[in-house]
Amino acid sequence: MVSGSTAPITLSRLREALYPLAALPTGDAWNHGELDDLLLPQAAVAEAAVLVPLVPRAPGLRVLLTRRTDALRHHPGQVSFPGGKVEDADADVVAAALREASEEVGLARSQARPLGYLDPLATITGFRVLPVVAWIDPAFVAVPDPSEVSDVFEVPLDWLMAPGNLQHIAIDYRGRNRKVLEFLRPPAAPSQRIWGATASILFNLRERLERLP
Repeated sequence: MVSGSTAPITLSRLREALYPLAALPTGDAWNHGELDDLLLPQAAVAEAAVLVPLVPRAPGLRVLLTRRTDALRHHPGQVSFPGGKVEDADADVVAAALREASEEVGLARSQARPLGYLDPLATITGFRVLPVVAWIDPAFVAVPDPSEVSDVFEVPLDWLMAPGNLQHIAIDYRGRNRKVLEFLRPPAAPSQRIWGATASILFNLRERLERLP
């Protein structure tokens, strides 16, 4: 359930909360104001895409997450969604997200049904990230690429959407007070730390669901 609503998180409700696939979000990232003094000049920002995979299970929807290997250049060792830079060969952002998911965890295009977009997110590593939410075939079995992914796991969506499980941690960084988002350790994966950009993307999904009547 989502705070402020008794409506279950269904496929139709998710579609209603997202930007439709035909309406690619434009403009600044929703967190631009929090990071505006840390971001690279616009000309140096790279477009990136991540897949937010939702897997229907008997107990309810689950979110598939990965843990990046410690050897990666960007965000090593962090919990993340499959994703990366949009390449020239990608037809669009959706194609980029699906390609990355195929490369990282072996997800076939036929096993994913893209539903829509969340708001763009800025990172201090120089990316404007567009999250693509997708419905995943429950028969999918992850085959992680060991050069990029050290672990693949699932967390119940209801747990991630519960406000009490997300912390807003105040820090002082480069002379300014800021907020870092971090989830409590999920019972389904107690060894995993879900924070930073990944937590922000999930927070954005929660906010969009909460706006629905």
